[in-house]
Amino acid sequence: MNFKNKHAVITGGSNGIGRCIAETFFRERAAVTVIDIDRREHEGVQFFHGDIADKNVLESFIDSLERPVDYLINNACIGRGGLLTPCSYEDFEYVQRVGVTVPFYLTSLLLQKNLFNENAAIVNISSTRANHSQPDTEAYSAAKGGINALTHAMAVSLAGRVRVNAISPAWIETSDNAKHSEQDKRQHPSGRVGIPADIAELVLYLCSDKATFINGENITVDGGMSKLMIYHDDCGWKLT
Repeated sequence: MNFKNKHAVITGGSNGIGRCIAETFFRERAAVTVIDIDRREHEGVQFFHGDIADKNVLESFIDSLERPVDYLINNACIGRGGLLTPCSYEDFEYVQRVGVTVPFYLTSLLLQKNLFNENAAIVNISSTRANHSQPDTEAYSAAKGGINALTHAMAVSLAGRVRVNAISPAWIETSDNAKHSEQDKRQHPSGRVGIPADIAELVLYLCSDKATFINGENITVDGGMSKLMIYHDDCGWKLT
């Protein structure tokens, strides 16, 4: 896979999975541009500070790009609770803007300004929470359901111009100091909790010329967790 002189744009690239994706593209000698509200910049990475939920920020960001885009990685999303918090109308709407409207509008702006290079690719970072929930996660879960639908719709609309795929991570540990119990590990048939590199390496593959026949897909990366049957008893979760 040769990414030298390619240009990757990553939303929410200052922390966690997004940061690992940015570092992975940079390692592969791609030019990397990150837009994030958090000012944690990377060495060697072009950084644009701003709230991507703001339409004017997105337009200014696109105007600031110094070169066309080969890869757009829509990673940014947040959670602001749900029905139990309660999550306000404004909170719920904000999460949908970050998680669904931004990927759509960034793509639209890049198309309008003819800023997608030939053989470009988009990877949307979704989540298994689009299909599985915990209490009080309605805002985030709805956004992830939205990005799943947006992925296949965009893949069809952009056929022959830009490939569009999604990745749905489950438990990805973004802290360097986290400790996991044996039960945490047993919840994953792969025997461990996920790490950001598990997602970043798949992003790299989906953007490469080795993945040109993969389009409109949503790939679950959860160590097999969603395939493991778990029963609940009075003592807590029980693996069988």
